[in-house]
Amino acid sequence: MRRLLSQFARFGVVGAGGVVIDFVVFNVLRATVLDPSDVAHGPLVAKVISTTVAIVFNWLGNRYWTFRHDKRDHWLREAVEFAIVSLGGMGIALGCLGVSHYLLGFTDVVSDNIATNVVGLALGTAFRFTFYRLWVFRGERAPAVELLGIDLPADDIGTTATATPSARSHRAPGPASADGAPQRG
Repeated sequence: MRRLLSQFARFGVVGAGGVVIDFVVFNVLRATVLDPSDVAHGPLVAKVISTTVAIVFNWLGNRYWTFRHDKRDHWLREAVEFAIVSLGGMGIALGCLGVSHYLLGFTDVVSDNIATNVVGLALGTAFRFTFYRLWVFRGERAPAVELLGIDLPADDIGTTATATPSARSHRAPGPASADGAPQRG
């Protein structure tokens, strides 16, 4: 529990830095080159750009500080997974902004910020922390057969993990041991 709380606190600090970056970049773009009076979907484009910059900052902070003990050797795969989860979080923020700005008609700067940087941020943060912890920064992962709940004897994990379920199901059963598990001969 202590490690989880420590991770969550570090995640909060990194996230706060990302929020500041996202907030500043979003508002600077929205007030200048992506002003909604000049650019039809300016707030949405500004949010995509600001969130992308924050995603890079957050990946570095989370990889090298928050989840430093859980980072994997395959940094490119981890970066892609982080980007996928972060894009999901961005989708949540964009959805909140889209509903507020375009469906409900709240088009002022304060409403845009509340929709994306308060409501979208809260929902996106819960989504991202959950998936970063359970998927992206999980450290070493169990073989796919364990994740799928396939119960294979230890010596089969290395040899049949790549076999399709239908190939495994056509194996002739061997004699059973006292506990009902097949014996290898």
